[in-house]
Amino acid sequence: MMNRLEHPIQTKDSAPLRSGTFTSNRGLQIEEALIFEIGRLEVTGVDLDEPAPFESRLGGLEREAPIGLPGLSEPETVRHYVRLSQKNYSIDTGLFPLGSCTMKHNPRLNEAMARLPGFADIHPLQPQSTVQGALELIDELARWLMEMTGTVAVALSPKAGAHGEACGMMAIKAAIEAKGEGATRRVVLVPESAHGTNPASASLIGFEVRAIAARADGAVDLEELKGRLGPEVAAIMLTNPNTCGLFETQVVEIAEAMHAAGAYFYCDGANFNAIVGKARPGDLGVDAMHINLHKTFSTPHGGGGPGAGPVVLSARLAPFAPVPFLRANEAGLRLVEHGSEEPQSFGRIAAFHGQMGMFVRALTYMASHGADGLRQASEDAVLSANYIRASLSDLMSQPFGDQPCMHEVLFDDTWLKPTGLTTLDFAKAMIDEGYHPMTIYFPHVAHGAMLIEPTESESKATLDLFIATMRDLAAAALGGDTERFIGAPFYAPRRRLDETRAARNPILKWTQPTPQ
Repeated sequence: MMNRLEHPIQTKDSAPLRSGTFTSNRGLQIEEALIFEIGRLEVTGVDLDEPAPFESRLGGLEREAPIGLPGLSEPETVRHYVRLSQKNYSIDTGLFPLGSCTMKHNPRLNEAMARLPGFADIHPLQPQSTVQGALELIDELARWLMEMTGTVAVALSPKAGAHGEACGMMAIKAAIEAKGEGATRRVVLVPESAHGTNPASASLIGFEVRAIAARADGAVDLEELKGRLGPEVAAIMLTNPNTCGLFETQVVEIAEAMHAAGAYFYCDGANFNAIVGKARPGDLGVDAMHINLHKTFSTPHGGGGPGAGPVVLSARLAPFAPVPFLRANEAGLRLVEHGSEEPQSFGRIAAFHGQMGMFVRALTYMASHGADGLRQASEDAVLSANYIRASLSDLMSQPFGDQPCMHEVLFDDTWLKPTGLTTLDFAKAMIDEGYHPMTIYFPHVAHGAMLIEPTESESKATLDLFIATMRDLAAAALGGDTERFIGAPFYAPRRRLDETRAARNPILKWTQPTPQ
């Protein structure tokens, strides 16, 4: 039997942290083995009657051997997953400073609204006449999104950010083909400071991606951009504010240059939380932009979904929006679900209309804040990031100088060079202090990047403790206390993984250990 403390992915020093107790527990920090190690194949937590005689419809595909899944009682099952959940870090346990992720608080009012039977218990295939209230909510959410972005149409079916990127770029591709330029406009320009999924989305759809360099201040080089424009350019994919936490001040000039060249302007809206109520992307010349409801409008992150990445569209792209979308008639609202009703639509990008629960949560957040509250949330997010920047700038280096940032602040590893420590060492030491690390090694335009986004959710007291912790860690690093960092984390349930080995030789399936 495998020792309970041994982990299938070996740690940096080939052994996880040991507790010194017989059970391997440390007080309320319970050591939890894999479910395959604690379950028994001969046990099940549910008693089922033998089925009545029946004729198999599996066509010879019946299982011939035991399924091999571990069995646990109900208490054991509950305890196993609760214990695993206690090893996770979440926004409900503390400040989550991941840059470009906007890990804000998820208000419990949103959850209560999403659980109302009229929203939670409906089915996408039931008659539309029976879900008019839900369709009205979707229509109202669409109205808010278009108003906040200064656009004329919105596709609500994309499931998340990258899916939204694909949707927006497919609309651009359809518009180009409608003009008879599909064979020539094949190039998409992507600044180095853009979100990493942008080039992947463009490439997936069949475009050729070309990078645009950043200036010394972290912004897009407008003159280089203009020099790249020509009849082969289809679009630019720009993140604004960009992933350096900086607003692209020449965004209007960028839009004008793209449009003059016959191309389109796609904006990555992942950082929209910085400008809600302050600037409308459509007014700046944006043709398409996805919006992460799980970032800007507080619907939950992670967990495998459900996500929502609506895409707003300008008048130039609105005719090419995907189905389904809402249309009003004398009987109320209905979903236009077939491309035959909208010949210019590029088609369908998802099975149904989108994630109803996320729509309810997002609209609840918008309605409870109001226009002024949404604007204040953006202002507070920017204020919080700049408070952190100003509080750490004397110890930590900034790749583009000490200039005001937007919703997130970017540091690099220049200040760490004399210590021999790396960004990864510093991030791992943050875990010992009870913090999830910031985004590291992204964006790639900054060497050893450390990208911190506090959001508007955090109080000044919370920010002050985080800043004090960061200053203490930075002072220790600069003071030569390298032991605090090399090998960290020391107090987490597992020690630092050998990430190289894990990537090259991943163990994706549990196998029964050889008896000793």
